[in-house]
Amino acid sequence: MQKLPRTFYDQDTISVARGLLGKQLVHIVDGVEYVGKIVETEAYLGEHDLAAHSSKGRTRRTEIMFGPPGYAYVYLIYGIYNCMNIVTERAGHASAVLLRAVEPVKNLEGRTQGPGLLGRALKIDRALNGHDLLSDDFFIAEANAAEKISIVKRPRIGVDYAKHWAKRHLRFYIKGNAFISKV
Repeated sequence: MQKLPRTFYDQDTISVARGLLGKQLVHIVDGVEYVGKIVETEAYLGEHDLAAHSSKGRTRRTEIMFGPPGYAYVYLIYGIYNCMNIVTERAGHASAVLLRAVEPVKNLEGRTQGPGLLGRALKIDRALNGHDLLSDDFFIAEANAAEKISIVKRPRIGVDYAKHWAKRHLRFYIKGNAFISKV
C-alpha cells in the first residue's frame, strides 16, 4: 500500500477532506491489519470555525490540532466513543478533518457509520492521539484501484451550537455509498 505523503495533509483542509474520500485507513494491531475505505469526512477550518475544538484556543486537548499536519487528533465523546481527526495545513493553523464513516475492506466487524463506530471498528483509541500518520502501523493509503466517485457536500452533523458555521457545507461523502452515516 502506498501511504499518503505529508504534503497531502499540508494543504487546504477542504481539499484534504474531499481528497480523503476513497482512500484507505489502515490500523495494524498485534499483527492484524484493519482496513476501511473512507467514505465520509467533515472539515474543521481552524480557530475561527466555531464548530472546531480549536475555536476555544490552545488547550491540552487541542494542542495536536495546532500542527504540524499529518497527525491524528483522537478524542473521546459521550464518555465511550473515540473519534479520529487528521490535522491539516501549516503548523499553528489548528484545522483538521473528522473521519465520519468507512466502508469495511478488511477485518472490520460491526457498524462503521459514524465517527464513534468507525473508531471502535478500527481499534482507534486516545493512545493514538498525536500519532504520525506516516508510521507503519497507523496510516492512510491510496486505494488499490482508481475509482471514479461523485462527491456530495452537506452541512456538518451535530454542530448546531456553532451559529452560521453550522450551516456551512463542510461534510463530504461518496454519493450512493451504503456506509455513510446520514444522507
